[in-house]
Amino acid sequence: MEITEITKAQLVALLSAWKQGEIDAEALQNWMITHYDPPEVKIGTGEPEWTQEAMNIVMNEYEIAKLDKFRLDNAQYAIDFVNCSESTFNQTKHLFIQDGFSD
Repeated sequence: MEITEITKAQLVALLSAWKQGEIDAEALQNWMITHYDPPEVKIGTGEPEWTQEAMNIVMNEYEIAKLDKFRLDNAQYAIDFVNCSESTFNQTKHLFIQDGFSD
């Protein structure tokens, strides 16, 4: 079996495309379902541990959440979380989890 990889740049580009209306929430979720499959897929190889964790959290949430819960107006929170530094990890995680989806 060939192991594929999802890069940080690839994920940020996908999230940005959704934020800018180039793809819809269903296309975003379908991409996650199709491509996000650890451990068969490597996530953020060469990135710091916190970036890899953020990428996994973002992709997992968008893979399992109901489409009507996605908040396009807060898509930037997902992008910020993936781009976080070690010192901003907890803050950006909180914003993404709390405000990235409607209840």
